Amino acid sequence: MLNKSLMGSALAALLILPALADKPTASQRTVKAKLGQALFFDPSLSSPPGQSCATCHDAGAALTDPDRRLPVSKGVLPGRVGNRNTPTARYAVFSPAFHFDKEDGLYVGGQFLDGRAATLEEQAKGPFLNPLEMANPDAKRVVEKVRRAAYRDQFDAVFGKGALDDPERAYERIAEALAAFERTPQFSPFSSKYDAWLAGKAKLTKQELRGLRLFEAENKGNCAACHPSKPGPRGEPPLFTDFTYDNLGVPRNPDNPFYTLPAQLNPAGLNWVDRGLGATVNKRSEDGKFKVPTLRNIELTGPYMHNGYFRTLRGTVAFYNDRDRKPRCGTDRVAEEAALNGKCWPAPEVAANVNRDELGDLGLSEREIDDIVAFMKTLTDGWQGAKGKP
Repeated sequence: MLNKSLMGSALAALLILPALADKPTASQRTVKAKLGQALFFDPSLSSPPGQSCATCHDAGAALTDPDRRLPVSKGVLPGRVGNRNTPTARYAVFSPAFHFDKEDGLYVGGQFLDGRAATLEEQAKGPFLNPLEMANPDAKRVVEKVRRAAYRDQFDAVFGKGALDDPERAYERIAEALAAFERTPQFSPFSSKYDAWLAGKAKLTKQELRGLRLFEAENKGNCAACHPSKPGPRGEPPLFTDFTYDNLGVPRNPDNPFYTLPAQLNPAGLNWVDRGLGATVNKRSEDGKFKVPTLRNIELTGPYMHNGYFRTLRGTVAFYNDRDRKPRCGTDRVAEEAALNGKCWPAPEVAANVNRDELGDLGLSEREIDDIVAFMKTLTDGWQGAKGKP
């Protein structure tokens, strides 16, 4: 079996410094990033106006959707919602371009939970035109809105005179500016308690240390197999993802309002199945697989999994621990709380390709589950020492 932890460390070593260094001059990066920032926070770029990139990627929620009442995000049009939980935009810059690793036989990298965008630039173009998100009819409409924006002159300053004249090229430049903003340090602060501990500037509690040991132990949590926790060979901070794809056996989420959208938006209705990576690469062997997320800021980014099935971090770890030991629930549409109370788990949304080698029967005690959760909370950015949030 592939040692995914080693693979993740190798990727981090290859990616972290080049991703930041392979750019134009510092002043050029700054100007382009400021333009991207203006675009990111502009609510006029949806149709109708009212939703920006920041609406679903809020800094106070580690650049995820701040509204925890739904497992998915609301679109700008009333009654419309996305079909998946909004992933964090933090640390997205370090994901390599989507590709198939022939040596290891795995798909790696890309953006979105299913890898359908190869790069940050490709990802940035998606939400503007998604009818369930910002709902613009075409790229030309987005460019027209930017032409009327207060920051439109910045385009000429960054890309040259007439940068917005050609709608197709202008749309590419909008994506390029947004990606430049996402490459700034505020998207990747590496300011957690764990980072301070690695630097010798903080102490982990006994519980947090126990959780770290369990997190890394191959015969226990084995979380580090997919979420590498050690610095890279040049001291690069760990990213807590190896950028691969996995089917974890997550059940359907009965609380997902996407199931009840009109037929023109969800033709399959209640029978809709999210194939994930399988749909991106058109291979049944990849059905049900989704990108391994970074665990950085995991305390703030719930609900969890591609469909937001888990509302609690502890419930997520419990599922990893005993997914294959508990009996099946009487129906496939049982929410997390009811499943935990009923001491059962619903069937996977996609039964094929479920990872049964690295999770499902970990043998963790209740205290050990709590310890792992306590450790993961040390990955929250913004730690300020003894007086700050650990």
